[in-house]
Amino acid sequence: MTDAPSDDAKKIDALLAVMARLRAPEGGCPWDLEQTFHTIAPYTIEEAYEVADAIERGDMADLRDELGDLLFQVVFHAQMAREAGLFAFGDVAEAISEKMIRRHPHVFADAGARDAEAQTEAWEDQKAEERSARGADSLLADVPAGLPGMTRAVKLQKRAARVGFDWPEAGAVIDKVAEEAAELREAAETSDRDHVEEEFGDLLFVLANLARHLKVDPETALRRANEKFVRRFCHIEKTYAARGDNLAEASLDDMEALWDEAKVMEKAAGR
Repeated sequence: MTDAPSDDAKKIDALLAVMARLRAPEGGCPWDLEQTFHTIAPYTIEEAYEVADAIERGDMADLRDELGDLLFQVVFHAQMAREAGLFAFGDVAEAISEKMIRRHPHVFADAGARDAEAQTEAWEDQKAEERSARGADSLLADVPAGLPGMTRAVKLQKRAARVGFDWPEAGAVIDKVAEEAAELREAAETSDRDHVEEEFGDLLFVLANLARHLKVDPETALRRANEKFVRRFCHIEKTYAARGDNLAEASLDDMEALWDEAKVMEKAAGR
């Protein structure tokens, strides 16, 4: 069920009023009053991940709640900005509306129709123009440092690829993965932990590039791998609990056999 625009506006106004009350110097919440942009930022990132998790699980009721939590983060930042005389929630909404109209001339102006690929290219062109207008001194200047590492790696590589700094195809990247893995193996044989970390980072970076060439989101792929690990390890735990055995005393061979059993069960279930 959808609300009329006027109902949406009333509900947003009510949320803004709740936020203002929480930050009121007299009678507000002490915790909310202590917060700053920096202290709230980790919660903002956490809520975005919880939105992604609800989507991954297909839980639409939870998605509604998590989107509310994420919206509250936007409102919180906007309230602090309003108190500092910087901007308000309305300015945030206006800025993103203007940006979406500007970046979609095929919808809001007289530009020709575009397919998804053409729109992506045009979007990047528009962003490049905006960077130039701001006087950015590098193609990579506005790739946020606070992004998850793999996500930022992909974005950096995409930017560089726009001017031809890229491998021609995925096979060449796979060769580079092997090269970086060999360098990591050599580093691991030393006692230089800084060198090991550097080589490990190089391997992750080239794996992010491989994900880009294969059109795979590395964060999504890793989340799936994490969940698969949880499912299979839980099968091991449950089996040992059902037996009345102590998992801490289990042999690796027995645990690996149960791991393989979980794989077979997942395959039969179509996972």
